[in-house]
Amino acid sequence: MITFPNCKINLGLHVTGKRPDGYHSIESILYPAGLCDVLEIVPAQASSLSLSGTPIPGHPEDNLVMKALKLMENFAGKVQCHIYLHKAIPAGSGLGGGSSDGAFALKMLNLIFKAGLSEEELRKTASLVGSDCPFFIANRPVYAFGKGDCFEDIHLDLSGYCLALVIPDIQVSTAEAYSGVHPSPGSFNLKELPALPVNEWKNVLVNDFEKTVFEKHPAIAEIRSKLYRLGALYSAMSGSGSAVFGIFERPIDLNRNFDDCKVWIKQERNSP
Repeated sequence: MITFPNCKINLGLHVTGKRPDGYHSIESILYPAGLCDVLEIVPAQASSLSLSGTPIPGHPEDNLVMKALKLMENFAGKVQCHIYLHKAIPAGSGLGGGSSDGAFALKMLNLIFKAGLSEEELRKTASLVGSDCPFFIANRPVYAFGKGDCFEDIHLDLSGYCLALVIPDIQVSTAEAYSGVHPSPGSFNLKELPALPVNEWKNVLVNDFEKTVFEKHPAIAEIRSKLYRLGALYSAMSGSGSAVFGIFERPIDLNRNFDDCKVWIKQERNSP
């Protein structure tokens, strides 16, 4: 079985407080985007993982797809398979690629080994894989809160717009992004975003990580500025960075403008 785990972007990201469990409380709108990894799972005599594409830091056994595999054994007994993972979503880019891989692996293993988990059960299990993983189970736009793992569906559709991702060769750790953040209530109710035209989003949306990350990595700030100069209706860093996205009214060719970056562009024709 083969599938294509997609990334996400954050439309606004507020760090609103510090929780007793050591995590931060956040608010954000998570929106699926079409840059995808490739994930194939084949039953085998022994479990193993093969990686290709964009390098992934850390030991392969610590990859979230392997964590998903171990968790699935709680429901399906001993599961043995070979997993092929080709990475196109860079690590440390704020696009949730690793979390998506883990969530899609859970969904695939649930089908292959006939574990019979419902969507809600998959979501609860995904929360044990990683904080962003539950989002990718349903994989539709949501208002996220709590640790980022509590969701409310939100009707938000970027059909007809052109979405561009610009990903520099910079990795931003979550700890680095949080280092300069001072939690405070968000200045805008993100649930009201669908009622606003996209060209007004820049007046109300804030990613609380941008101040710290832009100061440490001016090249990331320059990408956002350049996307606006090239006509983006809205542009922001996704998550804790380093990827920056731009929403354009019509298709645009950006490759010659960002020579040192990975660029992905898609005309959003259908609802995610």
